[in-house]
Amino acid sequence: MAINLDMLVINVIVSAIVLAPILWLSGRLLVGKDKARFIDAIWIVVLGTVVGSIFGAFFAGIIASIIQLILWLALVKHFFDCGWLKALAISIVAVIIFAIIVLVLAGIGILVGWIWLPLI
Repeated sequence: MAINLDMLVINVIVSAIVLAPILWLSGRLLVGKDKARFIDAIWIVVLGTVVGSIFGAFFAGIIASIIQLILWLALVKHFFDCGWLKALAISIVAVIIFAIIVLVLAGIGILVGWIWLPLI
């Protein structure tokens, strides 16, 4: 299986821009500002994306997804210096923060569409 390096680089950059701030905020909420540094969140996202992409190129299915989840939790555990349950909590809070941001942006998009669409 071949890995498209161009797409991997784009995926890493976009993931770092989108996910790192959310993961950092989640980490600061649960482990404090001393353990959750922004550069650590960037490393988690970059390493998780690269290793997950390489692993995903060779394996598929539910077992591969579980192993990738464990990998991401291990990265959060290592870089934010916390336990497994705290890493899981940080990940869940990050997903909730991401969902809230997506809902707010979707609401703004709908509102702007309602305002500007009749003018076109």
